[in-house]
Amino acid sequence: MRADDLEDMAALLGDPEVMRYYPAPRTRAQAAEWIARSRQRYAADGLGLWVMEDATGRFVGDCGLTWQPLGDRRVLEVGYHVTPPLQGLGYAAEAATACRDLARSLGFGVLRALVHPDNAASARVAQKVGMHRDAAESAAAGITVMRMAL
Repeated sequence: MRADDLEDMAALLGDPEVMRYYPAPRTRAQAAEWIARSRQRYAADGLGLWVMEDATGRFVGDCGLTWQPLGDRRVLEVGYHVTPPLQGLGYAAEAATACRDLARSLGFGVLRALVHPDNAASARVAQKVGMHRDAAESAAAGITVMRMAL
């Protein structure tokens, strides 16, 4: 992500449909913070959320690997958001698969997707990547934790 991705990211993160499982859609300023946080993650972790584009360069959304809190520890998560007109076309699964393969190539042992309990579409993407619901972690966290060994 770069600063010049702000228009696309603000539209994505400000969309109520995209953000329905978050507390609220993000403002333009919060989208700028999202980009800045992603850039900080690149520097600190060598990972983060990246912009997704189709073969023509059209903005699709974001996807990537980030460290997220789960209970009292940090876990590697694959996350994804796709602009509504392009949802259901396989972009999230394709990008998440590439992230899974990157995590594997970097030597990580486990990958998770932390999913709102009502977000069936996101859980389906995680299943397509090879993840399964971890009942114990889900019960402890109060969210759906999709998990796979790499």
